[in-house]
Amino acid sequence: MRRERSLLAAGTLAVLVAVAGCNQPVDQRGNLPTEAQLKEIKPGVSDKATVTRVLGSPSSIAAFDGDTWYYISQKTKEIAFFRPELVDQEVMVISFDKEGVVREVRHRGLEDRVAVAPNPNATPAAGREFTFFEQLIGNFGRFSGSGPTGATGGGAGH
Repeated sequence: MRRERSLLAAGTLAVLVAVAGCNQPVDQRGNLPTEAQLKEIKPGVSDKATVTRVLGSPSSIAAFDGDTWYYISQKTKEIAFFRPELVDQEVMVISFDKEGVVREVRHRGLEDRVAVAPNPNATPAAGREFTFFEQLIGNFGRFSGSGPTGATGGGAGH
């Protein structure tokens, strides 16, 4: 009888641990404006200061166009040691004209995502390639000791 209770308790504990492991927390990150906030942003009327006051700072600003702001929100779920899985992603894109007035407000979701494959070719860079030994000994003798810290480096006159 006692052994049956122990087995029952162990089985119950195993089931509880398994069920608890099924409930994976979802990690919410980013700044996604609410519908009420977005109603305050009016194309042709609202400017950058108004958008910042109502929505806060953008998550990102376009690298080559300072007149495009992104408000990004992501939900991910992580199971044990595996890479986090993207559950949901929403992006509000706000474009401004040259005077800083809202031109357009767009919504992009997870379904609008596009996978980008990096170019396998190396990007050429101006300059010369150094060998391992040139990199290793390249700075010897370049320190004169007369720098702004006043440290002596064994250069001429010391």
